[in-house]
Amino acid sequence: MKTFSKFALAAAPAFSLALAAVPAPALAQSKLGIAVVNIGQAIDGSAAATTARSQMQVTYKGTIDSLNTRRTALEAEMKQKADALQAGLKAAGGKPSPALQTQYEALQRRQQEAQAELQRLSQPVALANAYVEEQIGAKLNDALKSAMSKAKVDLVLSPEATVSYQPAVDITQMVVTELNALVPAVGIVPPAGWQPGQAQQAAPAAPAAAAAPAAPAKAAPTGR
Repeated sequence: MKTFSKFALAAAPAFSLALAAVPAPALAQSKLGIAVVNIGQAIDGSAAATTARSQMQVTYKGTIDSLNTRRTALEAEMKQKADALQAGLKAAGGKPSPALQTQYEALQRRQQEAQAELQRLSQPVALANAYVEEQIGAKLNDALKSAMSKAKVDLVLSPEATVSYQPAVDITQMVVTELNALVPAVGIVPPAGWQPGQAQQAAPAAPAAAAAPAAPAKAAPTGR
C-alpha cells in the first residue's frame, strides 16, 4: 500500500504536465457518453412482445392448459413419492439402507422423466416465444443505434457490466420506443420446420451465392 502511495505521488507532477500539454479540444473530444441498457427488458417491454404474449394465450390455449394440468399431476406424484421416502427414512431411524437407496434413485429417475415430459409438452410454446424474440431481436441493433444517437451516447453497457449507475443513464425505455417504431407487430406461429437462429445462420450464405462466378457459356455445336 505504501509503495502504491509513493508511486502515485511521484507520478502526479508528470501526469499534470501531460494533461497540460494536451489541447482542450482534444480532451473534450475524448469524453464518452455512456449509457446502460437492459436488452432483455427492452425486448420483453416492447409493444410487439406484449401483444404477442396476449395472442399466444389464445392461440396456444390448448397446449398451455394441457401443460398446466400435467404439471399439477406430476407435482402431486413427486410429492407423494418424496413423502414416502421421508417416511421410510424416518421409520429406519434416519439410517440409510439398500432399499431406501433404491427408492431414492427411483425418485430421481422419475423426476428427470417428469421434467423431460414437461419440456416436450411446452415445446410449441417455447418455439413460439423464441420466434417472437428473434423477430424483435432482428431490429434490436437498429433500435440501439437510434436510441444512442438521440441520447448522444457513445458506449452502451449492460446492467451486469456495471458496479453502480444513476437511473438517468439507463436508456432502456428509449430502446423500447425505437423497437415499437421498427417492429410494431410480429407473428406468433413459426413456419414449418423453423428453428431458433436459422435467420442468422442463413444470412452469410446469401453473399457467397451472389459472389459465385457464372458458369461459362457452352460453345454452340458446329456442323461438319
